[in-house]
Amino acid sequence: MPAPLAASWRRHASAAASSSTPRTLLLLVPVLILLVFVLSRAPDLTFSPATAASPRLPARLRPFDCYASPQASPVLASLVEGVPRPFLYSLADLGSLPDRPHRNIARLLKGKRFRKPDISQTIQELLAGEVGRGSGGGVVVDVGANVGMAAFAAAVMGFRVVAFEPVFENLQRICDGVYLNRVQDQVVVYHAAASDRAGNITMHKVIGRLDNSAISATGAKLAFKSNEEVALEVATIPLDEVIPDAERVVLIKIDVQGWESHVLRGASKLLSRRRGEAPYLIYEEDERLLQASNSSAQEIRAFLGSVGYNQCTRHGTDAHCTKE
Repeated sequence: MPAPLAASWRRHASAAASSSTPRTLLLLVPVLILLVFVLSRAPDLTFSPATAASPRLPARLRPFDCYASPQASPVLASLVEGVPRPFLYSLADLGSLPDRPHRNIARLLKGKRFRKPDISQTIQELLAGEVGRGSGGGVVVDVGANVGMAAFAAAVMGFRVVAFEPVFENLQRICDGVYLNRVQDQVVVYHAAASDRAGNITMHKVIGRLDNSAISATGAKLAFKSNEEVALEVATIPLDEVIPDAERVVLIKIDVQGWESHVLRGASKLLSRRRGEAPYLIYEEDERLLQASNSSAQEIRAFLGSVGYNQCTRHGTDAHCTKE
């Protein structure tokens, strides 16, 4: 008597499974090996400086970990108009919604790109000269990085960037830009204020105008006196503690609302490099802000002269200095 149809199907399925299992395993082995290889080669999703940070280093010397940071929300980002190498950045200040949104939000709704920041164009023009001379590469140091308008202008040109930003909300937006511009292997950011000594200091954060936050309470409110200002403690670190002597630094940009003198003195070793190896220097030279931090343009120029920066010219409120 022939076997029931159901029993016949079970025997066939069992035989097929037993015969196909070795073949399936043979096919899976190369796939698994390839997967292990890819994962082993995947980039580390935490930032590390040019010289790898050791867990034994003080916290102030460890780069900020964007992948461990809470994601800011909402994210409003777009490409920047009018620069040779376009890049994206994310807004930290949205304006007064819904009545008076940030002007870039209005541009976004009209289908336009974000307005070009002057510093972004300046950075790309200067670095294009480096590339044109065949000496591309090296490090750009961005002190007072805000949301990365200088940092990403350099990073999309292939330069490595070491950035310093003490305001956490701005750091979150820098992290947005790292993701959006695909530059996680090029940008190292520190949650700290660059200064002339390591430690901590009280900073004054201006609500609604994070780009105007400053270590000096007076400096923080000079331009926007009606805004609420909140004091917070931030870490400080000298550039000379972060930038290795062997690292080729092509440009330093400093915009720290009057704290420039302290940043420069914390970089005296870096700035003392000989002509041809010393970085091009851009710093904000606003006398009102400098005096609010007990400094002056004259004092800064005297210090720069002592380390060999004998050529400084004004470009708006910025000074550009070299050893030419």
